[in-house]
Amino acid sequence: MDRLNFRTLDLNLLRVFDEVMAERSLTRAAHNLALTQPAVSNALRRLRELLGDDLVRRAGHGVEPTARALQLWPAVREALQRLRETLAPGPFDPAAAQDAFVLAMADATASQIMPGLVGILDREAPGVTLRVLPLTTRDPRPLLESGGVDLAIGYFPGVLAELGATHLQEQAPRFSSRRLYEGHYVVAMRRDHPLAKGELTLDAYCAARHLLVSFSGRPFGFVDEALAALSRRRRIVLTVNQFFTAGQVVATSDLLTVLPAHFLQATGHAERLAVRALPLAVPRVHVDLLWHRQHDAVSAQRWLREAVARAVNDAAVRAAGGV
Repeated sequence: MDRLNFRTLDLNLLRVFDEVMAERSLTRAAHNLALTQPAVSNALRRLRELLGDDLVRRAGHGVEPTARALQLWPAVREALQRLRETLAPGPFDPAAAQDAFVLAMADATASQIMPGLVGILDREAPGVTLRVLPLTTRDPRPLLESGGVDLAIGYFPGVLAELGATHLQEQAPRFSSRRLYEGHYVVAMRRDHPLAKGELTLDAYCAARHLLVSFSGRPFGFVDEALAALSRRRRIVLTVNQFFTAGQVVATSDLLTVLPAHFLQATGHAERLAVRALPLAVPRVHVDLLWHRQHDAVSAQRWLREAVARAVNDAAVRAAGGV
């Protein structure tokens, strides 16, 4: 974009571009902006002419961005967010807010957090809406970088290690994190499984047939890493991307799976499952909040992070038998 075009640029075109990129749909973008779809299409046409790029192309029931659009979007979204914060009449007021937030997490994490978070919204922020996306990666930074997700919640050991290394190198990391809780995993199988009687040995565990929950689809998880360190391996015959699905399958099969201990009740099959300790040492799993550093000081985002932390605390109180 040359200087003449920038001086004459209508900033509303960038608002339309940002919404289309977030929704990947002209129809949904138009609804969110309270515009007609032809108005959104016209705004995109004007921006295409200014930038000399198609920006988006039709794909299925929506649109997909060009490489140039993907390159521009993070900077555009960050600039618009800074303008909103600068021009906002005051701090975030949850009681009057109409904000929409997008969170990414696994189903086991959602079962721990969402009941309390929905309660907080009902009491404090009835106009706020949430959209929860399935977490399909151990590295959600591209989702946060693009602005498609406000918060990612999960187990991100590699990401946190890299952020720590960045701090040690005295560089400013692009992402921030907050520890929410620690948990542990257990072996689950149907209640009348042959291995459900007595202690589960490492030999018996390795000889069994296994179901693995893998967000990426890769048939190798942290248990397999621990087994490899012992020069052992297990046979994985099925890989799924949801803990809920895993609970359903093992309740009616001879497969073993590894589930977060707190998630057993949420499967709906707890009474049909036998639970045993893992027969090998694995690191304790910690669940963290991860967000883009540009949102550190954004009042709405700060409120959301605190609400998630309070929801986790509420879940811990319920689990301990409190009120």
